[in-house]
Amino acid sequence: MQTIQMTMKLPVIVNLSGKWYIASCPILDVIAQGDTEPKAKSNLADALYLFLTSCIERGTLDAVLKESGFRPANKVTALSDDFNEYIDIPLNLLSEMESPQLCRA
Repeated sequence: MQTIQMTMKLPVIVNLSGKWYIASCPILDVIAQGDTEPKAKSNLADALYLFLTSCIERGTLDAVLKESGFRPANKVTALSDDFNEYIDIPLNLLSEMESPQLCRA
């Protein structure tokens, strides 16, 4: 078995609502809260990790990303100026590939 890590850099918006900080990732429509801004961001990172992991386990990640407006980019480009902050979500994946010479493409 081999472990592979893939990281998604997703936009985050944080607002204060009463005594709670609300952190959201508008692209995936995932929201979390906390009593401080760092705690709200940490809770959002946990929620995004669980959401994406659940999508992978159910085999729906491709459909969810397409529904959210994701599409392949031809090349790596700078992050959009639409958002001021981004959050890194590491996804740890296990590969049960028996032979590294197999190609599933």
